[in-house]
Amino acid sequence: MNRLQGKRAVVTGGAQGIGAAIARRLADEGALVAILDLSTQKAGAVLPAPHIGVACDVSDTASVDAAFAQVADQLGGIDILVNNAGIGSAPGDGMAEFYAGQAARAGGDETAFADQTLHCADEGWSKVLSITLDGAFRCSRAAVRMMASQGAGGSIINIGSTAALAGNGPVPYVTAKAAVLGMTRAMARELAPRGVRVNAVNPGATETPIYAPLPEEVKAAVAADSVMKRLARPEEVAGAVAYLASEDASFATGSTINVNGGAWFS
Repeated sequence: MNRLQGKRAVVTGGAQGIGAAIARRLADEGALVAILDLSTQKAGAVLPAPHIGVACDVSDTASVDAAFAQVADQLGGIDILVNNAGIGSAPGDGMAEFYAGQAARAGGDETAFADQTLHCADEGWSKVLSITLDGAFRCSRAAVRMMASQGAGGSIINIGSTAALAGNGPVPYVTAKAAVLGMTRAMARELAPRGVRVNAVNPGATETPIYAPLPEEVKAAVAADSVMKRLARPEEVAGAVAYLASEDASFATGSTINVNGGAWFS
């Protein structure tokens, strides 16, 4: 299929996992893809030329603006943005204390609690939101400026999370992803007159490098949360993104597709 022939796409956090699968799928659909990640080398290894890898720290405005300037120079513009970059945890966010309390309670200590909030320091909270939420805004802003100057519309797809609906995850991460979904709806309303569609995809637990080191019993428990009793494959998330990026979704904006195997219905 060549639904994206002639389109120029940017995928953030595209060097591995879901991001890499999205980049490959958009390229397979005919798009010219710029993969943004912290390492130019890793980003550039995902796809061969003429696709490009660009170093970008989405938590830094100057880095984002420089990366999009490079995209404009090398690709000539942008038609599709996929905001995939994000982190689930950061030092000082209280997750170490959460896991310790969880283990103690599972061991029979009823005085122990799996707390994160009361241990979460400002720097841990801010780091997760700066990358996962603020990074999506910074990249969207840069993309919209380019799309507006081109005057030809475009498509923005934000990668959310089932955790934003169910609340099962680290508090800063769940908060950031829930805010990403709100940002999706607000931007969809604002940007419709410019012909820019803004949608989101909510993956459930997915077979990525993050899950690889987990014990098999933990993976099994996570998989059991879905009615399909397995983890998603990155390619399955990428398929939903490709649909939203294409003209097949020309009347979809402010929408969210859940790709979670039935772990959460909405």
